[in-house]
Amino acid sequence: MKSSAALNTPAGPLTSAPERQAFRLLRTVFTVAPVIFGLDKFTNLLTDWTMYLAPVVTDVVPLPAQTIMYVVGVVEIVAGLAVALKPRFGSLLVAAWLLGIIINLIVLGGFYDVALRDFGLLVGALALNRLAQPKQQ
Repeated sequence: MKSSAALNTPAGPLTSAPERQAFRLLRTVFTVAPVIFGLDKFTNLLTDWTMYLAPVVTDVVPLPAQTIMYVVGVVEIVAGLAVALKPRFGSLLVAAWLLGIIINLIVLGGFYDVALRDFGLLVGALALNRLAQPKQQ
């Protein structure tokens, strides 16, 4: 039985490097999602983001909840752009930001499902950090 030439041909650059595919996928998601969610802090089209803010935050930071969400939006946009430009640094920034969100949600209570989801995202951000090579910064 003869083998097909296609089966004997070395895999292309995308199929031969699944870690490269994973890096590109994670980098894209952790660039786009924070930017979209950050922009939405200014419009509240997806949800009313202030409902996810623990009251203790407004007790500590003397600003209205929506103003705090504007600051959060700017940080998220910056984090997304940091992932695009410097994935090793940006991924750690996103992971730290997600940890802060998780702590806020636990303090708030009632959103443990969202906190668990964000924990999964935090692990994904750390995986991106591990996949990012110094030359990709």
